Order: sequence, then C-alpha cells, then structure tokens
Amino acid sequence: MKITLSQLSFHTGNFEGNTQKIISAINDAKALGSDLIVFAELATCGYPARDFLEFEDFITKAEYSILEIAKHCFGIAAIVGSPRRNPVIEGKDLFNSAFLLVDGKIQQTIDKTLLPNYDIFDEYRYFEPNSKFELIHLNGFKIALTICEDLWNLNDNPMYLTTPMDELNKLNPDFVINIAASPYSKTQIEERRLTLKLNSLKYQLPIFYVNHIGAQTHLIFDGGSCVYDNNGEGLDELSYFSEETCSYKISNTTVFRVEPIQRSLNGLSIRNKYEDLENALTLGIKQYFLKLGFSKAILGLSGGIDSALVTYLAAKALGKENIWTIMLPSKFSSDHSIFDSEKLAKNLGIKNDKMEIENTFQSFLETLSPYFAETSFGLPEENLQSRTRGVLLMALANKFGYILLNTSNKSELAVGYGTLYGDMCGGLSVIGDLYKTEIYELCQYINRKEEIIPKNILEKEPSAELRPDQKDSDSLPPYEILDQILNFYIEERLGPIQITDKGFEGDLVRRILRMVNMNEWKRWQAPPVLRVSKKAFGPGRRVPISGKYLS
Repeated sequence: MKITLSQLSFHTGNFEGNTQKIISAINDAKALGSDLIVFAELATCGYPARDFLEFEDFITKAEYSILEIAKHCFGIAAIVGSPRRNPVIEGKDLFNSAFLLVDGKIQQTIDKTLLPNYDIFDEYRYFEPNSKFELIHLNGFKIALTICEDLWNLNDNPMYLTTPMDELNKLNPDFVINIAASPYSKTQIEERRLTLKLNSLKYQLPIFYVNHIGAQTHLIFDGGSCVYDNNGEGLDELSYFSEETCSYKISNTTVFRVEPIQRSLNGLSIRNKYEDLENALTLGIKQYFLKLGFSKAILGLSGGIDSALVTYLAAKALGKENIWTIMLPSKFSSDHSIFDSEKLAKNLGIKNDKMEIENTFQSFLETLSPYFAETSFGLPEENLQSRTRGVLLMALANKFGYILLNTSNKSELAVGYGTLYGDMCGGLSVIGDLYKTEIYELCQYINRKEEIIPKNILEKEPSAELRPDQKDSDSLPPYEILDQILNFYIEERLGPIQITDKGFEGDLVRRILRMVNMNEWKRWQAPPVLRVSKKAFGPGRRVPISGKYLS
C-alpha cells in the first residue's frame, strides 16, 4: 500500500482555506497513485480551536468540511482530523476524531482516548475520551489509528489509567498511524522521537506519524512528520518548520520511500538547537502576521541585545522591506547605543529613524510637576521615559498599519523588570520565552559566519539607560545566576529550599522567587509570548495574581 503523509499549516477557523488545502493535497496524491493520504489532528478547524468549539456553527462548518473532502476520496482514501459530535447525551458534546474517508463517504471514525489537560493543553474542557477500541481496515491492512497523546503514556509514571495501544495491539494491527498537533519546544523534538521509538519497540510495529506545522498565536508547530520501522529505527523524516508531503510504500512490515520515483530513506536528521530555535521564532512571527492579515512590523531599537535579536528575526520572517525601527534616545542614552543601532540597521538593510524623546518626556514632567513637586527623581520618572517611547511607537503603528513587536525577554518578564504601557507594549512578544543568557547564545549562533548583530551589542553590559550610569546588575544578580534560579522555579517547579540545595544563596533565591510571584499581574497584561520552552508565560502557566505563596 502506498501512503502519503501530508504535513500542512492550517488556520484556526478558516474552514474554506483548510478544506481547499486538504483537497488539493488529496488530488496531488491521487495523481501519484497513493492509496491513502494522512493529515494532522483537527486539520479541518485548526489546532487549538479553544472555545470556538463551543459554537454550534463552528462544529457544523467542520462537519461540512469533512463531507466536502470526502467527495474527492474516490480512488484514494484519506484520514483527516476533525471534531465530531457525541451522539450520546451523557458526557462532553464532542470527540476529537480521525475520519477515514473512502469512496466519497465517511467509512469510519476513531476518537481520541487520552485528552491532555496540562500546560498549554486543555482538551478535556471540550472533548469526551474514547472508550471503544477498534482497528481500521484498508487494502488488506489492519491499522491502529491513534491521535497524538494516545501514544504518550509509556513513561515510568503514566498520567493515564489507559494505554490505547495496549488495547489496540490485542487486535493484531499491521502498523500504526498517529495524527498529531504536537507543538515545538526546545526539548520536544527529542522527546517526540523517543516516544515514537519506544512505541515501535514495545509493539514491534511500524509507525507513520503526521504533525502540524505553522503557528497559532503563541504556539509553534514544527512538523517533523516521520516513519519508524518495527524495531524502533527512525527511517525517514519530513522537513521541520515548512510544509511538505512525502509518500511511502509498506509491504508486510517493510517501508520504502516513494516520490514520483523511488528514493532511499534518509533516517532522522541531526538537529542544531539554535537553528531550530531561530526557525521556530521566525515561523511564529511570520504566521502571526499572516493569519492576522498584517505584513509590517515596527519596534524600538535601543542598542541592546534584545531589540537587536527581535529586529533580526522580524526581518528574516517578514522581509527587510517590511521592518521599521525607531531609535528613541533620551539624555541618558549613550552614544554607543545610537551607533550600534545604526550599524545593525545598516547590516540588515532596514528602515531606521531617530526620534528624540527628551522634549516629550519633559512635557509629561511639566504636566505632572504640581504633583511631583518636592520629590526626587526615581522609578516613576524612569518608567515615564519608557512609557513615552511606548506612546510614540504605538502612535506610529496605528497610523501606518504596523504591529509593534515587544522585545522583553523571559528574565525581565519573570522578575518584573519592565514597564507596563512602556517597553511591555506590543502585539507579540517574540523573545518572552528566552532567558537573557539564551539570547546571548542565539545571537552568537546568528553571528557564526559574519557579524550581523554588532559585536559591541554582545559585549557591553546590559542597561535600560533610564538614569545616569544605570546597569541591570544594579538591581539584579548576574544573568548567569538569575536565569538558573528562574529555570529551576519556572520550568522545573522547584521550591526555594530545593533551589537553595543546588548551591544558591538562600536569601537571594527567596528574593528572586518573590519577585516572580509579585509580578504576575504585569504578565497578565503583556502581549502573547511565542512559546519555545516547556513552561512559557501565558496559557501554559496558570498561577494566581494575588496568591500568598512566597510573598
């Protein structure tokens, strides 16, 4: 049997666009003689659809899409992910389903058993878990059709009481198909590969795996659809961060790669974590703008490493002609910040302007002078400079149809080292899931062949430049220490005693953790953060604003 894996980017709620993309891929695969084409989880409606799933009209459109796609399934079968109404009154109203389409109709549906309800996942909010296990039968093959999480219950501390493949394996399938919506993180590729390897080893079955690519707001899907043999070997892998369709033949348990002409299996690619990270963030920006109908980005260029990295990524994602950077110096801005910003803009070939903020800042101070009288210059005045910049950047964005990109990093967001309605403005937080130390590492990688980001930006000590001779280290520990503590608390969920036991000074640990908790209210007002870690700020990290823990 010839099987085509179709790794596509879908747009949440864009049923017409998603349906036409699926039909086009079916027609192409049919022309090449494929017997079966496989698409990703919830392909008709996009993933995640969130509370759109609560709208009757939304589900009706998904049903219509499946029926429309089925009309093109003559001479070829298709597996398509889509929501399905639960015909039983008890339980949730929907299933997360895979539809087998054959001869112009729905031949069979398989429902997802394991519904993740952790981190960014919230599937049990909408879907009823499957409780009936059956294979699909096609061209003489018995196929165990599973949906994403259904293969992820194999670790030493299983999260679920049921392991779907244990039940399906009792029915003697010939191979496994898994359709997925598995978002990218810095560790997800290796974890996903290990999960597929362990499944193929445990059940001694080949696995065909299809994943989404693209981005939906904060979530980035990396693709990496693949084929494993029955001995745990990764035979072949589709591209990461781009659409691709590839065909295979299976005979007994042997898999061959097939294009218009047969090609050899290439195995699994060796991944470079910085290349993947750069491509993930670039794709996140590109798809955010595309799906919102925007094409141009604006941002403030400070001469620091954060805005430099965001500018580079935005230019790569949207094209240098669609980027507008504004330098907004105050009397506290250093000459090297202006020079470094101008050099970066020249290196990237982007539009760059300078807008002095001193007069505007002084106008605010004059208005406030009756109330600020007999007080000394302090944090409110520092924040007012940042808010002045935010007002000006947002005005330009509104006037000329740009989206303002936020340049705050995860270290700053964690401890509240940012100004609401100032440097925390923007429609998208590009690097809000990267710690400061990771930003330096990624910039070094970007500069591996030539100096794109000016060397001085990488070497100078970080500063907000909101008062004379200000340095980040005035109020924060070195980022090499801060980021380790933050990672243990945010990603690893360790408490203060556990972190202190790893060799950090106890008072410092408690101070940093209190700062994280005290600034949750700020993060609720920050723009959506592109998720590249296992625990990003946003929907995947839910802590109370007014909690007492560590306060």
